[in-house]
Amino acid sequence: MRNIIVRVIARVIIPFIQLYGFYVVFHGHLSPGGGFAGGTIIAASLILYVLAFGLVAEEKRVPERIAQIIESLGAIVYVVIGLVGVLVGAQFLGNKIAGFPLGVPGRILSSGSILILTIAIGFKVASTMITLFNHLIEDEKEG
Repeated sequence: MRNIIVRVIARVIIPFIQLYGFYVVFHGHLSPGGGFAGGTIIAASLILYVLAFGLVAEEKRVPERIAQIIESLGAIVYVVIGLVGVLVGAQFLGNKIAGFPLGVPGRILSSGSILILTIAIGFKVASTMITLFNHLIEDEKEG
């Protein structure tokens, strides 16, 4: 009986948790939050999915290889954006000096490269946390 309740509640609440996580990632430069906080919220929704439906069901939706690719892309995007500043003669992660458009304050596209960096961090954190959780669950089953 408990499994049915957990699964029904998880099906209802997971999309809202993920939506909130993406909101935190995309508005991190405008309000409290950002890539790390949003990434942990998104990962928490995937962990809830594992707890409700099992590791096999979660790995069908997000295969480990895809999670590893997303994790790597997050790190690569962060480093590439940082090196753009160096290549144009500014410091690492130089924003305005590197020529990124700053936009209108208070809007989503108002921060130059910070939005891109925040999204990369969010993907990196979410995929790292879910990968770690999955490995911990697998180790527990084996041990």
